[in-house]
Amino acid sequence: MSFEVDYLALAPELVVVATLLVVLALDLVLPRPRKYWTATVAVAGTALALLPLAALAMDGTVRSMFDGSYVVDQFALVLKGLFLIAGYIVFLMSHQYIESDRYYQGEYYLLLLASMLGSMVMASSRDLIVLFVGLELTTGPLYMLAGWRKGDMKSNEAAMKYFILGVLSTAILLYGVSLLFGLTGEVSFAGIAAATAGMEAQPLLTMAVLFILAGFGFKVSAVPFHWWAPDTYEGAPTPVTAYLSVSSKAAGFVAMLLVLYLAIPSLSDIWAPMLWVLAALSMTIGNLSALRQTNIVRLLAYSSIAQAGFMMVPFAAAAVSGADLEEAFSATIIYLVVYALMNLGAFAAVIAGARTTQSGELSAWAGLGRVDARIGVMIGIFFFSLAGIPPLAGWFAKFVMFRSVILAGGTATVVLAIIAAINAVISLYYYAKVVRSVWMDEATKDLQVSAPAGSLRLALGVSVALTVLIGIYPAAVTFVTEASKVLATGG
Repeated sequence: MSFEVDYLALAPELVVVATLLVVLALDLVLPRPRKYWTATVAVAGTALALLPLAALAMDGTVRSMFDGSYVVDQFALVLKGLFLIAGYIVFLMSHQYIESDRYYQGEYYLLLLASMLGSMVMASSRDLIVLFVGLELTTGPLYMLAGWRKGDMKSNEAAMKYFILGVLSTAILLYGVSLLFGLTGEVSFAGIAAATAGMEAQPLLTMAVLFILAGFGFKVSAVPFHWWAPDTYEGAPTPVTAYLSVSSKAAGFVAMLLVLYLAIPSLSDIWAPMLWVLAALSMTIGNLSALRQTNIVRLLAYSSIAQAGFMMVPFAAAAVSGADLEEAFSATIIYLVVYALMNLGAFAAVIAGARTTQSGELSAWAGLGRVDARIGVMIGIFFFSLAGIPPLAGWFAKFVMFRSVILAGGTATVVLAIIAAINAVISLYYYAKVVRSVWMDEATKDLQVSAPAGSLRLALGVSVALTVLIGIYPAAVTFVTEASKVLATGG
């Protein structure tokens, strides 16, 4: 067994670790009025981690460590870049928000950095042990962050529900993993794929796959494992909610897809129907529940559940029809990248709008666009992008999803495509309802413009720029297709 360490390959993670340690040290020595330096260091360190990532991308070499358990290839670099950019935007969103009340600032950024590190580790994982460590490092800090507003009962409830259901889902996932290891004697994805290639279906194998899919279903808030999401999203601090809906969900999807795509593709007869049902239920129940919401954060929570269903559609369709999974894998990852960028922007706009309205209720947002046109325009951009309206980025995500489904073919695939199309129309209604309220409804109270902080303006600017750029020039994210081919061929 080889234990050689490639420090260049680990450079992005090492920069995040160094940033985490500096934040910890500063929090220990700085007096309370100067705690804002922890935020500055977190933002700078996250941006700095992108430099070795860019160097690795330009080098183009597939780097493998620990007998293939940890691989840095194009696919891993794409996902690490997504996690770093998402973390950077969330830190910018957090800066003024965390300073506005008596929150523990140093610990907040420390935990977010730790969670981001876990997501980056997961992107390079190629065995069950590294994957599980990365997954728990990603989700563990979020149990505490969800309850960061200690004086708020909703925040306490959010943390408790998330923790209890999170621990339960981890136990279910770990039990499935232990069954899979017991049946195959392997922990590496390649080893499991080889061991299961000729294995006949048996109850224990079916149970292992079922438990693994259920565990990941919680992480991505897929129906029927979604019950924690609306209450947790509403009770957690809004930047944490943004992180949960984007980076945490993305990490869960990466983990699930890596296992299904690399470890147990030969068992698609078992997991494909399950994934089909999860996709259909998540889209339908998520969208129908969002129609009834009057709180904008809860609306985005159910929207996030529905979007998880849309993300599963390409992979579920290809697996059910027996088509090549590579195209579907690429479509899912492209959708994930686009969704992350526009949803982060939506939450940044919610934070900015809430500063003016002093409320998360949609009725209080009536007429906001007439008072502050900039916030109104950005809400329109992000919510119409989530609905898939051209020329914003969301249209391309929907396009690659439906294209992948059409290429897969098959009766079950056509049915899933029809369900997805109906749900796309439903989602347009409640996204447009928010924009209509902001621009067309009469204000129920006097609204005074409250200019967002510079860091929040930067977060909004980055999100708007990326959402518009990808919508006009979709080739900006099609490199994901090549990265997926590298993953499929092992470099």
